[in-house]
Amino acid sequence: MIYKHTVQYYETDKMGITHHSNYVRWMEEARVAYLAEVGWDFARLESLGVVSPVVSVSVQYKQTTTFSDVVMVDVGVDEFKGVKLKMKYLMKNEQGDIVCEARSEHCFLNSEGAPIRLKKELPEFFEILSSAAETD
Repeated sequence: MIYKHTVQYYETDKMGITHHSNYVRWMEEARVAYLAEVGWDFARLESLGVVSPVVSVSVQYKQTTTFSDVVMVDVGVDEFKGVKLKMKYLMKNEQGDIVCEARSEHCFLNSEGAPIRLKKELPEFFEILSSAAETD
């Protein structure tokens, strides 16, 4: 899935370059959009008592972006084995140059904060993520 983000002025630093922390925000925006596209938006998950915190983030900055640049975030499932979800992100500018490559890892917890096994508790969601891991 491609998520499109336009760099905002407030996302840049004094030098006019996008601050590095914003790429992680765009990853989160893209992940939320991805889950909504596959039918499992955060409202649905939270209504079922499921949260999905970030466990780790890895970011490699390749090229700078500046105010009003359009960044296309190609987001997909890198790996999913039932407990942890690993997402991958390839960010490109409008010229097609890679500006950032990243990964994030997430788990799924119930309302008490205990890990859940999606295969048992949300088998439909498990199947979607498993299938995506094979094709993304």
